[in-house]
Amino acid sequence: MSQREFLDSAPRLSAFATPLLTIDASAMSHNVALMAEWLAARGLSIAPHGKTTMAPQLWQQLLDAGAWGITLATGWQLQVARHFGISRVLVANEVIDPVVLAWLGAELADPAFQVACWVDSVETVELMRPLLAGAARPLDVIVELGGARTGARTVATALEVAAAVNAAPELTLAGVGGYEGSLAHDRSPASVESVRRYVRDVVTLHDAVAWDREPIVTVGGSAYFDIVAEELAPLVGRATVILRSGAYQVHDDGFYRGITPMAGFRSAMHGWARVISRPEPGLAILDGGKRDFPFDEGMPVTDFGPVEKLNDQHAYLRSSEPPLGQLPRLGQVVRLGLSHPCTAFDKWRVIPVVASADETDPRVVDLIRTWF
Repeated sequence: MSQREFLDSAPRLSAFATPLLTIDASAMSHNVALMAEWLAARGLSIAPHGKTTMAPQLWQQLLDAGAWGITLATGWQLQVARHFGISRVLVANEVIDPVVLAWLGAELADPAFQVACWVDSVETVELMRPLLAGAARPLDVIVELGGARTGARTVATALEVAAAVNAAPELTLAGVGGYEGSLAHDRSPASVESVRRYVRDVVTLHDAVAWDREPIVTVGGSAYFDIVAEELAPLVGRATVILRSGAYQVHDDGFYRGITPMAGFRSAMHGWARVISRPEPGLAILDGGKRDFPFDEGMPVTDFGPVEKLNDQHAYLRSSEPPLGQLPRLGQVVRLGLSHPCTAFDKWRVIPVVASADETDPRVVDLIRTWF
């Protein structure tokens, strides 16, 4: 049976074995539309981080909603994007791999292909130059101002990098940017202020460069995009201001639910696991674990309480209520709220899309393939 024939048969979620990850179509469409409206009201562009899902079908949904392009992090991810015809990409990383640069230099022969990657040191520039010597045109680069990860550590150093790019015929200075998310992990006043200081430094860097083109200024992950938008607002109209938030499309029931500035987002990803053992009072063991669901930014949650711990293929639900606890019965399928979409999709090659996860037996309306 082909995928189309399967979907035409109007399958329900109960046709699938557990454990399982699903995407809620209604929640995802809602999130994408909400973010598009928010961006338009502020004159901002977005190139959502495609590594979150590595699903070209979902990238297309973002592009159809007006995204400027797609952001990726590695050479192989960029190759996936090219294979699927994505024509405008930011590589939010330094690219010095000789194999990747040789391939990328050849791809630049296509005038419709727009790509820019990060540089954060004069040494990076000098490493890239000979590897791009045979390219059809110069490669656009973004000077990255660093915070706690990659990136030039001071504005003065970043300006030295910009000067090196301008002196390199193999490269073109396309803009400035960076990533604020590694500076903080919550919404405390100290965290918010550290993000604001960093974005202000990006603005200072932009203002210190003598531009001969409209530059790109790009900052903004999924946790602090409101602060980034406020601090970059003076550049709207003078630069193409691009956020790179990627998690909003799917959102979650954990880390991003707790930190997002957008109250209206809904989690579009859910895990499903079956109770396979009630070995003692107050304990239920489910058939999904670390190999199936993300756990790096918080344990899954259920209507019966949070998951206590995960093994490779088991999840532990525990209750202190006698005699057996307020827990699901043996054989019952439990819906799990998950945290961190960036480490959910990489565990699955094909993911069912349901019309609504709130249905008693959700209708499966599509299948999404991931490319990890």
